[in-house]
Amino acid sequence: MRKKRYMSLLEIMIVILLIGVITSVVGFNVKGSLEKGKVFKTEQAIVQIKDLLLLEVAGGTSIEQVVASPVEYLRRSGVPKEPSKFIKDGWGETLIVEATYSNTDIKVSSKKLNNYYARTNKSNPDVVEGENETEELPY
Repeated sequence: MRKKRYMSLLEIMIVILLIGVITSVVGFNVKGSLEKGKVFKTEQAIVQIKDLLLLEVAGGTSIEQVVASPVEYLRRSGVPKEPSKFIKDGWGETLIVEATYSNTDIKVSSKKLNNYYARTNKSNPDVVEGENETEELPY
């Protein structure tokens, strides 16, 4: 007769350690994916909201009126089902809608998205180099 072999305590501890390491690696990767998803949602929302609001301006509404109540003009466009949720970024904060300094364009931005770009040292595609600098033209 052979003796039954049981797992030793050391073997069980090694298996538990391996499960913990694998779980932490997977959790870290999922967290990065969630962050990238929030960034993607915010970037796409910014583009869509800007386009919809500029369509309202092209229809004859002044930029000041559109910027003052963007949710109302998103509702009038009929595209988003819930405009109050549509104007939120991936982190759940309301997007900032403002007119440019010359009232010729609309700028939509997110504080959380700007923080993400600053934290990851990636360039924000919405910010143009030298946009806020006052530089005299050579002519």
